[in-house]
Amino acid sequence: MDNYAELLATLTQQEQDLQFVTFNSDTALALGLAIVESARRQQLAVTVQVARNGQVLFQHAMDGATADQAEWIRRKNNVVQRFGRSSYFVGVSAKSRGEVFEDNKHLDTRDYAAHGGAFPILVKDVGIVGTVTVSGLPQAQDHALVVAALHAHLHGI
Repeated sequence: MDNYAELLATLTQQEQDLQFVTFNSDTALALGLAIVESARRQQLAVTVQVARNGQVLFQHAMDGATADQAEWIRRKNNVVQRFGRSSYFVGVSAKSRGEVFEDNKHLDTRDYAAHGGAFPILVKDVGIVGTVTVSGLPQAQDHALVVAALHAHLHGI
């Protein structure tokens, strides 16, 4: 997509709209299972993780997923934790400035991946309390799978 400003505005709006009132282990389980079910219906081989305050509350690798997907999740989550935005937003933001995220000499690419799929778990009046992450698809699809599940969960769809 050449229109970075429009995409960044959409990603910002998603972060504003997709916020919880509370978030606990049961919420993590329901969200994780919803993503797995969506992936199953679409016959996708992804790994899904939901974490709160650094503690993994849910993780599942679909049949056909690779061990490397867990490493991508770790690296994407580090981006969310460092920048406070979705991993997709951070990567697109760098591109919009003509930068290559991986060229940042202060961030080791072994620990950070600004690719779509990690989304901050935001609690209203609290802020970021964790991440919900998908890995295994092209980055826009990883991001979209997470956003669709968050939207369905928060809006009862």
